Amino acid sequence: MSKKEILSEVTALHRSSSIIRIPPSQDVPMSDRVRRILDSSPLRRLASISQLGMVSLVYPGATHSRLEHTLGVYHNALKLLARFSSTDPDDSFFTSSEAEAFLLATMLHDVGHWPFCHPIEDMRLSGLGEHETRLAEFIETSELKQLIQSDWSCTAADVVALLDFDPKQSHSAGIQFFASCLSSPIDVDKLDYLQRDSLHAGVPYGQNFDAGRLINSMCRHPETGKLAITEKGRTAAEMMVFARYVMFSEVYWHPSVRSATAMLQRSVYHLQKEIDLPSTLKMDDRDWIAMLRRGAKGTEYETMVEGLFGPRRELFKRVAEYSVLQSGSRIHDALARRPYWWLVAASEKLADLVSCETGIEVQAADILIDAPPVKLEVDINVDVIGRDGSVRTLGEVSPVASALAHQQFDNHVKRVRVFVRGGLREVLAQKIESSQWDDWIMQAIGEVENEIV
Repeated sequence: MSKKEILSEVTALHRSSSIIRIPPSQDVPMSDRVRRILDSSPLRRLASISQLGMVSLVYPGATHSRLEHTLGVYHNALKLLARFSSTDPDDSFFTSSEAEAFLLATMLHDVGHWPFCHPIEDMRLSGLGEHETRLAEFIETSELKQLIQSDWSCTAADVVALLDFDPKQSHSAGIQFFASCLSSPIDVDKLDYLQRDSLHAGVPYGQNFDAGRLINSMCRHPETGKLAITEKGRTAAEMMVFARYVMFSEVYWHPSVRSATAMLQRSVYHLQKEIDLPSTLKMDDRDWIAMLRRGAKGTEYETMVEGLFGPRRELFKRVAEYSVLQSGSRIHDALARRPYWWLVAASEKLADLVSCETGIEVQAADILIDAPPVKLEVDINVDVIGRDGSVRTLGEVSPVASALAHQQFDNHVKRVRVFVRGGLREVLAQKIESSQWDDWIMQAIGEVENEIV
């Protein structure tokens, strides 16, 4: 991208008269064509979809929208383009058209989301792919396609190529680089959501890294052409990796958050025919919740759904927890990354065992097993380019990152937990020793395995 082709949105970072202000005191510059994208119906829907879903049941301030997050990601993209435009304005590896596609991709990366999208995707239900696979349809069948054609030099296909990137296909250097800027161990998306989620949750964990330093250290990998960082960004990258670890541990996988998530997943799993999930893909939070409550009415899952979205919060209670660091690691290993239908079957077997052994009536819907989903989180090992041109992973130059990378980030922050319906925990505690849960869970696992064989 030559100097004279630097995008007006990038130059507006320092002299724009039109801005949108988002927390925390962040001024996002606007151009007419960007504002038209933000005013479109697909983007306006994001204003009515919560970024964090069930987290607000535990952290009341965490009610920010996906539109706010989108603006933050777009702002990071402008800073990244400004960083490359200032360092090498006349001999760049990307064109202005590719830079425009990148900006559009940051604004449109969440348009395929629907309410509570991520926990439902983790269930891998038939007929529901990941939200990225629907982006092309959302863009092609909405006003976005015409807006791109009339206002931008790239095409809708260029934007989709970045959002649903296929590494098996041949791509230009610019497209390959920008795709990694959208999805990699350190990208413009994570730079925003960690700090924004931390801010709104009212906790400090995700804000203690220098995002500006990271952006200024971003560079192109000399061999792969993907996003990397220079050595001067190493400490900021270490802090971001640790911030992400703690945010998962203390916020995203907080026990009560996971209780609510497990309740949502089980309800959706058993009510999916009543609520017709494919028809919900373009709903906002209010309509989706109303639809789920209607579908649950009169069923055994009505109480569960009302405990999430009704007038009183009534979450299931934790009775057992297992991590890779405890003596219960065998149970963690046995349940982590199992298909969701398998976890439901194990939960039902466990409910039968508890009912039989204690004489207390325990229904199938009274016990939930929550475990790390099949899909792993993105690798944390970004490449670091040394002053001498050497290339090493962050794990190789950082003992902190190395410990997290080699002992599996997911297994440390994502624990296996067993929840029971509120009120039932106290009744069961009078008859059950904690060690008995271990034995019954392993027995339930064995029964499911035997039935599969």
